[in-house]
Amino acid sequence: MYFDNAATTKIKPQCVVDAVCSALTTMGNAARGAHGSSLDASRIVYNTRVKLAKLFNCKSADHVVFTCNATEALNIAIRGSIPNNAHVITTVLEHNSVLRPLYLLEKENGVKLSFVKADDRGNAIIDQFEELINEDTKAIVCTHASNLTGNAIDIKRVGKIAHEHNLLFIVDASQTAGILPIDMEDMNIDILCFTGHKGLYGPQGTGGLCIREGIDVKTFKCGGSGVHSYDKEQPQDYPTRLEAGTLNAHGIAGLSAALDFISKTGIEAIGNKENALAKRFYNGIKDIEGIRIYSDMGALSHTGVVAINIGDTDSAEVADILATDYDIAVRAGAHCAPLMHEALGTKEQGAVRFSFSWFNTEEEVDKAIKILHDL
Repeated sequence: MYFDNAATTKIKPQCVVDAVCSALTTMGNAARGAHGSSLDASRIVYNTRVKLAKLFNCKSADHVVFTCNATEALNIAIRGSIPNNAHVITTVLEHNSVLRPLYLLEKENGVKLSFVKADDRGNAIIDQFEELINEDTKAIVCTHASNLTGNAIDIKRVGKIAHEHNLLFIVDASQTAGILPIDMEDMNIDILCFTGHKGLYGPQGTGGLCIREGIDVKTFKCGGSGVHSYDKEQPQDYPTRLEAGTLNAHGIAGLSAALDFISKTGIEAIGNKENALAKRFYNGIKDIEGIRIYSDMGALSHTGVVAINIGDTDSAEVADILATDYDIAVRAGAHCAPLMHEALGTKEQGAVRFSFSWFNTEEEVDKAIKILHDL
């Protein structure tokens, strides 16, 4: 039983598998030739940009930039758009993919950081975003949902605050893309960073960022672009300014098929099923003596994640027992979210994270509940 979907969705729609296999034997290098195989790759890449722009309501498909993953996208966004000596507001819910680029700017570029805290259920205290703004504040950078607890942040409310104060708003949608509705225009998101291999059900090695028109992100790397080859500098039109080198067109082909699956199935249906499985799991274990639960299942918006501990047992030991004795895959440890663990008091013990997907079943959840009763 695979309950580690917040790390990567292991079970993909069959159309994704078929698309990658086909691409591996038919597609050439996008934007690197005028022959059929290269043009096929270019069409797949462009059509996938269009699908992503539609999914997130990014007004220009040319402002959808492909990367290897959300980590690369967040590095490009954070390091390419936040000015030196700026004040930036973020939260204790963040993954290291947000925290470490910010810490680097703090060390090298004089950036000053403030952190929105979490309440005793692990929810970001939204009022603090506005309270922390000062005359040097230039940006808000935050996750859409915690990868540890599944608790979501009211991005629309935060975006309104950012917009009212003329602040750049960068959102990490690693845990929510394909699961919760995201509308860049309605939520006042300037840069949205996403990965392809989690809620979007695409292959690993895919991800990207969607950039609102008028937002300037500096070139992150230079190299071949397929256009303006005699220029000494990287072309500055989007998406080329941020896409040096050969794209993972084979993976993007799989992502394109995954987006078709999501469009046909419906984000609301996917999110509702994952939440229903998480709540079924929560209700089945919440009264077990010795189990502590860190996810707020009563939150208005939540992903299919439930984090727990069993007594004082180290989370890695629990995960090992589940894997070895019961063939259950979960994630234990720090989850690359150090400040969240500090806030929850689980820095030493870590936590055992169960995360559900569209392809999990109620029967699997019920088996897991029984096993935790036995443990």
